[in-house]
Amino acid sequence: MAAVLGEYERHLVSERDLTPHTVRAYVADVGAMLDHVARLGGSSVADIDLRSLRSWLAKQQTTGHARTTIARRATAARVFTAWLTRTGRVSVDAGTLLGSPKSQRKLPAVLRQDEARELIEAAARLADDGSPVGVRDVAMLELLYATGIRVGELCGLDIDDIDFDRNVVRVLGKGRKERTVPFGHPAAAALKRWLQTGRPELRRDGVGAAVFVGARGGRVDQRVVREVVHRRIAEVAGAPDLAPHGLRHSAATHLLEGGADLRTVQELLGHASMATTQIYTHVTSERLRKAYQQAHPRA
Repeated sequence: MAAVLGEYERHLVSERDLTPHTVRAYVADVGAMLDHVARLGGSSVADIDLRSLRSWLAKQQTTGHARTTIARRATAARVFTAWLTRTGRVSVDAGTLLGSPKSQRKLPAVLRQDEARELIEAAARLADDGSPVGVRDVAMLELLYATGIRVGELCGLDIDDIDFDRNVVRVLGKGRKERTVPFGHPAAAALKRWLQTGRPELRRDGVGAAVFVGARGGRVDQRVVREVVHRRIAEVAGAPDLAPHGLRHSAATHLLEGGADLRTVQELLGHASMATTQIYTHVTSERLRKAYQQAHPRA
């Protein structure tokens, strides 16, 4: 089973061209499933059946895993068993009848527009001393909020991906899909300042064309960006603690509140399905309901 798992990992990398993060997640989930099958007495992938798959998911539930986690692992198992069948390693696809628990999708926490403004203004005040890291942090926050791009997309940006003539940035999203996202003048000014004054001081030889670099001069790591966002948001009174994805949620919500249509927001965020984007209509409806309850005397 270990050998088959290795072949499956190579398939995900070379044939499906998935990102390293996605490959790790799939391999980890399938590896855990195969370990469970082995504990039940199985010795090869031919021993995977619907009973063992359901037993594995039931164990996830009893150990307190969230519904979203269990649903993701069920999907990983189905994709794996379909690959086994398609490649002739098994004759029957055991995952076709495997169901997934319906996830209770929570509305994402978002910043208010005034909180988003205060977040960036506070970071800019701290960067007034001209420190390269401070200038970089402002540019990263401006771009994350202006575009709604993912943290991985931000870290993967190269100099040639930024077009200051049109104020757009080219990003490589999930599934290696490329899209172009506009940004405003504040983000453009912050980016130019970083590229002209901050980046030259931090970059080291060999970093290539990376837009954002860390304190040691290499391409900035996603963990550093998350640290920056958490630390800066903590300085905004009353704001919820958010990761970079929270700025993505905030950008989408504020676009809709400003009159953008759902299809445009879908394109900007790079969502493959409109259903993923529709959660933001629930966010804005919820905010409207809360505002009504707080403000209307007969609410």
